[in-house]
Amino acid sequence: MTYIKQVSSLEETEQFGQRLGSLVQAQDVITLEGDLGAGKTTFTKSFAKGLGIERNVNSPTFTILKQYEGRLPFNHLDVYRLAGSEEDLGWDELFYGDAVTVIEWAKLIEYDLPNDRLQIEVFYEDEFARRFEVTPKGERYERLCKELFE
Repeated sequence: MTYIKQVSSLEETEQFGQRLGSLVQAQDVITLEGDLGAGKTTFTKSFAKGLGIERNVNSPTFTILKQYEGRLPFNHLDVYRLAGSEEDLGWDELFYGDAVTVIEWAKLIEYDLPNDRLQIEVFYEDEFARRFEVTPKGERYERLCKELFE
């Protein structure tokens, strides 16, 4: 089942991201897909606030990974630059440690992703409106979606 969240403002996007950030647990993996400018990084910044992270969060486009400390450690990956790479980059250490991980452009490392995860696609509707399609993969993420969308 895919859950849909329509937002019509930046504030609603931030509220949605913060709510998800407040609900996640260690080892949760969230994948983000969407065109350039769809709002993946904006969503991730508010997600980090939900984790209690006060540092400025920005896209790790050139470094691939940035790590932050909040109520849980937070790994923020942007794997756009890994398109076509099939190298083992040690993802297991990130996915199965104590942290929560958000991966932008996750389809580019599909072969390395855990089977159980929360997939989010962000669609640009207009200047402020976005549509989030959230698909849980696995029982943990089904429960998370029920709580997120209640």
